[in-house]
Amino acid sequence: MLEEKLKEILEDCFQYSNDLFLIDFKVVNGNDITITVDGDNGVAVEDCIHISRFVESQLDRDKYDFSLEVTSCGAYSDLVKLRQYKKHLGRVLSVKTQNENYEGMLTELNKNSIVLNWKQREPKKIGKGKVTVNKSVDINFLDITEAKVKVKI
Repeated sequence: MLEEKLKEILEDCFQYSNDLFLIDFKVVNGNDITITVDGDNGVAVEDCIHISRFVESQLDRDKYDFSLEVTSCGAYSDLVKLRQYKKHLGRVLSVKTQNENYEGMLTELNKNSIVLNWKQREPKKIGKGKVTVNKSVDINFLDITEAKVKVKI
């Protein structure tokens, strides 16, 4: 019941936000609510405060005794929605599918897929030694089991 009400509230909340979007929300241990958001241009603390206040104003504390936490996706969070990839164009991603693991620069974002590019050393076709070749892969979004931005330290 609380989850259904919360879903309606969040749909209303994000209806008026062009650059913020919902990643996930969870209700655990009775009424502990965690809302995770992301944004096309990142998420400011003020954005989380606004969402928190909006949700609190729409939920009756007498009916639902709840705790609320609104967080943004961190640097090490998985990319779970295609919309998240847009702001990471030009960055190196680590992407896993059922059959393969890839690490490359996100160079293209299509309606249903992403394109990664990377350089790889391979043996020469003739003679000894290796040559650097450019590699590319087009990965269907539905085939991705895990994707993360590689953070340089």
